[in-house]
Amino acid sequence: MPDAVYQVMTLLCALVAPLPIGTNLGLLHLLWMLVSGRLLGARGAVFPALSECGLAAAAVRRAWAALGQGEWAGEALLAHWAAALEAEGRWQPHAHAGYHPVAVDLTGFWRPRLRACPTTHYHGVAGRALPAIPLGLVARVGAVGPQRLALPLAFVRAEASDPRPGTHERLLVREALRRCAPGDALVLDGGFGVALLQAEGASRYVVRLAKNCTARRAAPPPYPGRGRPATRGPLVRPLPRAYRGRHIPATPPDRVETWHEEAVLLRAEVWADLVLPEADAASPAFTIVAIHDPRHREPLVLASPLPAPPRALRDLYRDRWPVEQLPLAAKQMLGAARQFVHAPETCQRLPELALLAGAVLSYAAATAPAVPTGFWGRRPQPTPGRLRRLLARTPFPHHFPLPARIREKAAVTAHLPKGFWGQRQRRAPAPATPAASAEAMSLDVAA
Repeated sequence: MPDAVYQVMTLLCALVAPLPIGTNLGLLHLLWMLVSGRLLGARGAVFPALSECGLAAAAVRRAWAALGQGEWAGEALLAHWAAALEAEGRWQPHAHAGYHPVAVDLTGFWRPRLRACPTTHYHGVAGRALPAIPLGLVARVGAVGPQRLALPLAFVRAEASDPRPGTHERLLVREALRRCAPGDALVLDGGFGVALLQAEGASRYVVRLAKNCTARRAAPPPYPGRGRPATRGPLVRPLPRAYRGRHIPATPPDRVETWHEEAVLLRAEVWADLVLPEADAASPAFTIVAIHDPRHREPLVLASPLPAPPRALRDLYRDRWPVEQLPLAAKQMLGAARQFVHAPETCQRLPELALLAGAVLSYAAATAPAVPTGFWGRRPQPTPGRLRRLLARTPFPHHFPLPARIREKAAVTAHLPKGFWGQRQRRAPAPATPAASAEAMSLDVAA
C-alpha cells in the first residue's frame, strides 16, 4: 500500500470513527469515493462511482443509505476534522496584527435539472441566478509549512422557509460571528456589505468594497454661521469615477502610507472615522483603505473598523483566498460539480461531504510527499490534483486495518425487501366509496 493511501485512510478513519456503527463504514466508503475522484468518471452518479471503488453490491447500498438516512450531521464531521488536525499539530493558524482571519464565502452546486429547486445562486458567466444548492462556508485560515490551507468550521444551508440569497447571507454572517473567538476577524468579499455586518453586530471584520463605494464623515462640519446646521458629515469618495460623461474626483485621503514588497512600492490611502452614507453620526465608524499596487490595474478598496495598519488589513484580506480552495477541490478536482441526487436531504448532504473531502485531500497533499505525474516530473508540487490521480488508480483498500468501531452493523436484514421494494413510501389513502361512507355513518349513529 502506498504511503499516501495509508495516510488518507488514517485521516478518513479519524473523521468517521466516532459516528454510529454501520453509518461510519458507509461514510468511509463515500469519502473514499469522493477523495479518489470517482465522481469524475461517473459524471456525478453515486452508484457507479461507488461500484468503481471495488465495493460489493451490499456495501454500495449501505453507503447510499448512510448518505441519505444515516444518523450524522455536517457539524459533527467538521468537529471531528478539527480535532484530527489539532492532534497532528501540523496545521497552524495565521495571525496579522494580533487578529486571526476567519474567511466567509458562498458557493453553489449547480442543479439546472433539479425539479422544484427552491434555491438559486448567481452565475457570473450567465449573468443571472440559476437553480443551485448554495452553501455558506466559514473557515479558519492557517498553513501547513509554506502552503496556506483553510480549516472549515461550518457549512451553512439556505433556510427552507426563506431561501432568498439575502436571508442566506444574513444567516451565514450570524453563524460566522457565533464561531469566532475573541481574537478572530471576519474576512469577506464584496458580496457582503458593511451594512449587513453592522446589522448583525460584527465589530471585527475586513470586507472588500466596490470601486464606486461612498461613505460619510462621522462628524458633521462646523456651523458656518448661517443657514440650517448640517446633521451629516460630508461625502467621501475613495476612487474617482465618471458618470454620464462627467468626471467626479476622489476625496483627498486623511493620510498616505507606503511600503516595499518584493521590490515593489505599494501605496495605501486611508480615510478614517467614516459611517455609511444613510447612517447618522451615532452609527459604528469604520476606516476605508485604498491600496494601489503597480502589479494590478485597479486598487484594492477595503473597509474595516480594526485599529490595524493598512498592510495588516491587506494581509488579512489576502488570507481569504484559501477558502476558495475548498469548492475548487470539491467541484473541479473531485467531480462533485455534477450530482445526480434528488432527495431534499441528500441534495444538501452530498455537497457538504464533497467540500469536506476537498479539505481532507488538500491537507493530505500538503503533508505527504509530492506525487509526480510521470517520469518527467522532476520537481512535483504537493497539490491535491496529483494526489487524487494516485488515489484514482487504487481501489478501496480492504486490507487496511480499520478501527474496531468502523464495521458493518450486526443486524438481521435478510427478511427485509431490498432495492426499489425497500423504499419507505407512504401509501395514499384509498378513496371513500358511497357505500363505505353510508356504512360509517350508520355505525356512528348506532354508537
